Amino acid sequence: MSDALDLHLTDAQRALYADTLRLATSGLAPVAASGEPGRVNRPLVRALAEHGLLTRLFTSATAIELCLIREALARGCTEAETAFALQGLGAHPILQSGSEALRSRWIPRVADGSVIAAFALSEPEAGSDPAALTLSAQPTGDGDGWLLSGEKLWISNAPDADLYTVFARTDPGAAGARGLTAFAVPGDSPGLGGEPRRMLAPHAIGSLTFDRVRVGRDQVLGEPGAGFRVAMRTLDLFRPSVGAFAIGMARRALELATGHALRRRTFGRPLRDHQAVAHRLAQLRAETEAARLMVHRAAIAHDAGAGDPSVAAMSKLLATEVAQAAVDAAVQFHGAIALERGHPLEHLYREVRAPRIYEGASEIQREIVARAMFRAAEDDLSEVTS
Repeated sequence: MSDALDLHLTDAQRALYADTLRLATSGLAPVAASGEPGRVNRPLVRALAEHGLLTRLFTSATAIELCLIREALARGCTEAETAFALQGLGAHPILQSGSEALRSRWIPRVADGSVIAAFALSEPEAGSDPAALTLSAQPTGDGDGWLLSGEKLWISNAPDADLYTVFARTDPGAAGARGLTAFAVPGDSPGLGGEPRRMLAPHAIGSLTFDRVRVGRDQVLGEPGAGFRVAMRTLDLFRPSVGAFAIGMARRALELATGHALRRRTFGRPLRDHQAVAHRLAQLRAETEAARLMVHRAAIAHDAGAGDPSVAAMSKLLATEVAQAAVDAAVQFHGAIALERGHPLEHLYREVRAPRIYEGASEIQREIVARAMFRAAEDDLSEVTS
């Protein structure tokens, strides 16, 4: 790729990307390949820790650095990218909003890979809409905590995680997302159960059931009733890097497709000489690099304290949609072989679909962008008419 597209990055950031890509390809991919599909790969998480990536996640990582790490990992080993991201999502609410005792208990163990973390927001009837969450937190009789009852669904790393950040409704009378509280819940808590779900994506995803799971006031993240803010602080940090994950897959797909077009001959000439193929790949390359730059701008804005939800939404929307298109085109140009189990594109084909849904589906991102557009137009009109 052209160095001209990385001029906004420092030398250290470019080195971080290159080093992480080499690690993913040569060091982490073999560990990932030995894991059991649909279950947490603990050796892979420990390998991420041994190479310092998890420590960086909880000490110095900025939003732009998260983007560079996640893109590089996705290009070389999507399983490593997912394991890295889930440790961050699951434990960052504790780092940001937990007490000193909670941080001391959990963050070092998540960072060294001995504890697997998970972010438990989604529910069967609510998806990821915080306003519709129904997991209840009833006060205990002694007034020292709550009893959690209900279900979470489509939770990455469940039911294998050792630690869950759980969002429950402590004030059933509060409207919308108000009245939610975030808790740090150990995976071995009495009354907490779960089952793995068989999903298209190869990483662990499952359900959780809460049968009067007791949580104390010392397990609250932030303040009671402020769970929505806890969730948003974490998601605002990680949302641009969801786009980076998608860009990593898009770039890998285009690499595979371009290499194949150079080698493969059809109708007496290389596939690259068929204009329909060459022009489609060129268009996807341009769209991928444009989306990557948008992802980076969203991350840099967040780090500068100027984060804009509509910019983050645009970056995730563009990146995840172009990634789907790039993988689909690469499969198309390879033909049936790309759908055989074990082919790199078959793997990407399964991985690339989910990011268009989680952390806000593409339709939700369009809604965020549209609302921002109309608010700006109304403001402009008010200034003209005032």
